[in-house]
Amino acid sequence: QVQLVESGGGLVQPGGSLRLSCAASGRIFSIDAMGWYRQAPGKQRELVAVATSGGITTYADSYKGRFTISRDNAKNTAYLQMNSLKPEDTAVYYCNARVRTRILAQPFDYWGQGTQVTVSS
Repeated sequence: QVQLVESGGGLVQPGGSLRLSCAASGRIFSIDAMGWYRQAPGKQRELVAVATSGGITTYADSYKGRFTISRDNAKNTAYLQMNSLKPEDTAVYYCNARVRTRILAQPFDYWGQGTQVTVSS
């Protein structure tokens, strides 16, 4: 099995910054992509950013320029640096990893438990 553990959420004032971390562990042969999603109260889960193992990053338009995703492939860890935070960024942030558990295996998506980010004065 594969486990994803997020950390770094919390309460921050508008205009502030937070850095989220997501560490993957367990039966991992390779991770094709790691990404961050978020779910605000009463809304559907939405993509924030994704980073492939080859270093290609993709962002939803709303977060370009404010959020930065990065990966440490050696540590199976992804990060989300969030700057210039706004109250509307308040949400539960989830980590996703597309993992192959052995060579030539189909990749499967795994999710973390989520970390709360609250932007408020």
